[in-house]
Amino acid sequence: MFLENRTNNGKRQGWIEVITGSMFSGKTEELLRRLKRAKIAQQSVEIFKPAIDLRYSIEEVVSHDDNAIRATPVDTSGSILLLSGNMDVIGIDEAQFFDAGLVEVCNTLANHGMRVVVAGLDTNYRGEPFGPMPALMATAEYVTKVHAICVRCGDLANQTHRITRSNKLVELGASESYQALCRNCYNDLKVES
Repeated sequence: MFLENRTNNGKRQGWIEVITGSMFSGKTEELLRRLKRAKIAQQSVEIFKPAIDLRYSIEEVVSHDDNAIRATPVDTSGSILLLSGNMDVIGIDEAQFFDAGLVEVCNTLANHGMRVVVAGLDTNYRGEPFGPMPALMATAEYVTKVHAICVRCGDLANQTHRITRSNKLVELGASESYQALCRNCYNDLKVES
């Protein structure tokens, strides 16, 4: 589906791909799969992650299944533009943690002929759209929604449920802090609280 950048009147064609879903749905795993395939295809690849995400590694993007790839941590979306150079493919993980400028950055990169692959949560633990993700999905050429498995009933999960008592919007964590739930189980827990 995603081949070498096409040409349009001799100009390299860029685009944006968004991989989204709840926690534990395989977003980062899919991002890594696409980026590793681009490297196999001899394409130049650069990967960025938010500097605040120190859960598994400072300079790697790591999936919950412990697959990893070297990444550049950055504090703002503008840094991505400055550090991208003339790459074929740009990967961005945990996009929900970036500022709203990420949308313009991704569009600028795509307009300059780069394939931009972005992974991030579509909603926060409250079920609300998260950060720049809605606008990225609206402007992307390709959107892939992946699902986890509900830990309560086994159905497809599309919600991220926080199991700690924190009310902070951004609280980094993994299975010690969050669960993937289906719509019904998520709504049942909201009614109980």
